[in-house]
Amino acid sequence: MSTTRRAAVLGSPIAHSLSPVLHRAAYAELGLGNWTYERFDVDEAALPGFVEGLDSSWAGLSLTMPLKRAVIPLLDGISDTAASVETVNTVVFTEDGRRTGDNTDIPGMVAALHERGVDKVESAAVLGAGATASSALAALSVICTGPVTAYVRSAARADEMRGWGERLGVDVRIADWARADEALRAPLAIATTPAGTTDALADAVPTAPGTLFDVLYEPWPTVLASRWSAAGGTVVGGLDLLVHQAVLQVEQMTGRTPGPLGVMRTAGEQALAARERRQAVRNGP
Repeated sequence: MSTTRRAAVLGSPIAHSLSPVLHRAAYAELGLGNWTYERFDVDEAALPGFVEGLDSSWAGLSLTMPLKRAVIPLLDGISDTAASVETVNTVVFTEDGRRTGDNTDIPGMVAALHERGVDKVESAAVLGAGATASSALAALSVICTGPVTAYVRSAARADEMRGWGERLGVDVRIADWARADEALRAPLAIATTPAGTTDALADAVPTAPGTLFDVLYEPWPTVLASRWSAAGGTVVGGLDLLVHQAVLQVEQMTGRTPGPLGVMRTAGEQALAARERRQAVRNGP
């Protein structure tokens, strides 16, 4: 009789997370019938107790906001990638009982862009300055050969982005959010802001746009992504990122590599479509 192996995604709120859909699809493809993947609503205050309460059946955790930095003091070590932005989205429990942290968002971003044919750009723009923006800068340190302009709302955020740029070796230039429409003229624009934030920029999409990487996956497409695609630009979405980073998480937690990304992406698309149908029913005619 096989021993159950457990994994889960933690965060607060967490009900929206597609991670269970993606990981379970990978487990099914790999024939890992004894693996389970759940979601738990855990905030920063509850995180230490949750982690301490896990037994030897646990293989790993995926982390979303607000836990990506709060988890670091609870770990025995983190990868260089995670240390570069002080952000962990993946925890693996080793056989000797160690807890190790990694950041699969950064290589996931690079892989998602590569899938759309974006390997190198001469300059880029980042909309926003939160934790995802720091991961975006780390990804740009790999593919951007020139300056990155960060569009932010406050001096404090500007200082944070400059600091990450210095740490990552990225030439970060700061611009006020009031000029955010200028970001759309960059060869690559990465939107890391909450839903609805970039809607007002849709009218500023240029006639020949480059590549937009919008990290949201719900609602999708965003107003900006829809207008960008209609203008003939390349669009990389949040589901692309979620799938690529989830593949890396599955590899680390199970020691197995899932097959074609399409299996996990299709599972995510179907889940999102089902949500839209349920929402339409609730809204009525």
